[in-house]
Amino acid sequence: MLKYLFMIIFLIPLCLLNNCWWLVHSLMFLSSFIFMVLVYSFSDLSMISYFFGVDYFSFNLILLSFWICSLMITASGSVYFSSYHSNFFISIILFLLIMLFCSFSSLSLFSFYIFFESSLVPTLLLILGWGFQPERLQAGIYLIFYTLVASLPLLLVLFKIYNCSCTLYFPLLIDFGSYYFMFYIFIFLAFLVSMPMFLFHLWLPKAHVEAPISGSMILAGVLLKLGGYGIFRVMKLISFLGVKFNYFWLSLGLFGGFVVSFICFRQADLKSLIAYSSVAHMSMVIGGLMTMNWWGCMGSLTLMIGHGLCSSGLFCLSNIIYERLGSRSLLINKGMINLMPSMSLWWFLLSSSNMAAPPSLNLFGELGLLNSIISWSSFSFIMLIFLFFFSAVYTLYMYSYSQHGLYYSGVYTCSLGFLREYHLLLLHWLPLNILCLKSEYFYF
Repeated sequence: MLKYLFMIIFLIPLCLLNNCWWLVHSLMFLSSFIFMVLVYSFSDLSMISYFFGVDYFSFNLILLSFWICSLMITASGSVYFSSYHSNFFISIILFLLIMLFCSFSSLSLFSFYIFFESSLVPTLLLILGWGFQPERLQAGIYLIFYTLVASLPLLLVLFKIYNCSCTLYFPLLIDFGSYYFMFYIFIFLAFLVSMPMFLFHLWLPKAHVEAPISGSMILAGVLLKLGGYGIFRVMKLISFLGVKFNYFWLSLGLFGGFVVSFICFRQADLKSLIAYSSVAHMSMVIGGLMTMNWWGCMGSLTLMIGHGLCSSGLFCLSNIIYERLGSRSLLINKGMINLMPSMSLWWFLLSSSNMAAPPSLNLFGELGLLNSIISWSSFSFIMLIFLFFFSAVYTLYMYSYSQHGLYYSGVYTCSLGFLREYHLLLLHWLPLNILCLKSEYFYF
């Protein structure tokens, strides 16, 4: 377990070298392949060191973190070519990967909390250091304040839990029954704000729009999944109260996804549209986790991984256009099929995955969540119908508006993508659609 951690830690001194970019990049991919091949286990908690262990749920999310962090370096070629503090940039990404690795493999609630909060610091540095507009300061403050203010009560809850049960070790935690209602509220508040849930989601579109491509990729790909993973881990603590009160979060999640879908139709900024669609997808994950059944947990894991790859790929596409035209506005980015015909295929492939077309992982995840939420209450099918329908509507709106139509008169050239960009998009799309062949892996 620790060998992977040491591998990442020892990559950090390489960042002091000149021209280390592609070396670190290649070694990151190598480490993610080694992790993928060697750590396959169906046991309960394998590779336990003193504080760290990996089970089935966290293995998938650590692998996703490795993969997205490696792709972040591929996507951020402009940082390297403009020599804009590229060594510092790569060291921040490695530090972020260490934090994510530790938070997904923590066996203690307290260490999970520490690493969960620490992962926000490198993300904030990415937004402040490499973001585009001056508003990035405001976006960074939104990100930190929303997540920190919501998580501080969780720290108090952890001390109280330790006081009651004398341990914060995950397998030894017990359900306190109806002992303390505030546990339940504070624990959920911390994780739901970082997911983010409707009503607490305002920091996400702001952070996405101001972040550089690497910041958007890690936010959409992995950081939103930390909340879902946290809920999965503490479910055992709050199952008694969860049976009574989860209907509130589930209903709010589904209703929020429905409302956010309407907000998506009104977006003129590509990044903002993809960010709001993330909120709509995460609302289904919240619904699946709140049902507390096996279909829900496995469905939410599948959708989290599918959404991480798909959303990250869509952000890469919007960044490719931004680098060519200097704008993300849909009013300027019309008729892209004339300007970049070869990218149109990738827009189609990733948009179809975003609306859960087969054979993407999103389809498996959404079918699992459909089963889970309808088994919890058959009336929820009304909201689910709207959610699925509108997710197709706003994805089609994004695709057809950006690819078709009369292109902006200021653009007179035809532009092809670089090999690096096609490689990047292929590495998002391939796992997203190949993993469906191993669907029993997600619902074993």
